[in-house]
Amino acid sequence: MVRILVAEDDPHIQRLLSIYLKPEGFDVIQAYDGEEALNKMYECQPELLVLDLMMPKMDGVEVCKQVRIFSEVPILMVTAKGERADKLIGFQCGADDYIVKPFDPMELVMRVKALLRRYRIAWSHQLHLGEVLLDKLALSISCGGQSIILPQKEFALLHRLASYPGKIFTRAQLIEQIWGMDYEGDERTVDVHIKRIRQRIRPFDEQVEIVTVRGLGYRLEVNG
Repeated sequence: MVRILVAEDDPHIQRLLSIYLKPEGFDVIQAYDGEEALNKMYECQPELLVLDLMMPKMDGVEVCKQVRIFSEVPILMVTAKGERADKLIGFQCGADDYIVKPFDPMELVMRVKALLRRYRIAWSHQLHLGEVLLDKLALSISCGGQSIILPQKEFALLHRLASYPGKIFTRAQLIEQIWGMDYEGDERTVDVHIKRIRQRIRPFDEQVEIVTVRGLGYRLEVNG
């Protein structure tokens, strides 16, 4: 049974999420403030975190930052705020997806399932995106008898995007995850590498597309 931690200070929303998540086979653990959420992340090691942005003792942004120090568990941020700036803050601190209150509980369930699928993809050496295959060991991408080998950094960048189809990555996140915390260059190096990747994977662009999300960053989409 997949264990999910729901960090939310509203008892009504906690009950509602439990009603919808448990019949789908999820083991729901509850936390009512940020400190409790962080403690239960250590103790229970859930496979996914549903995290309210506004909570007592420690807000969702700080919880998200602390969790990302020791875990890559997928995080679905839940908040009453829907402005672009708030979404950007959520993604920058490490959230994988974002849903705004009031929300349809079934939509939240679908987002939880999608995040779990992405998470399982991310840990595979070989990624299948439709008919396209990414081989992490060979640094190659292939489809329909065609195959190309990418430079290491370009493949690492493509693989990161491909591991979480549909997820938006900011430039800062990609710099940190691909080049490392000590990188001192310009974030625009991401744009340069994305341009090169797009040129190299042009034979496969009907199946795989890297989309620019204005004001946020990039996401990979699988077509067909």
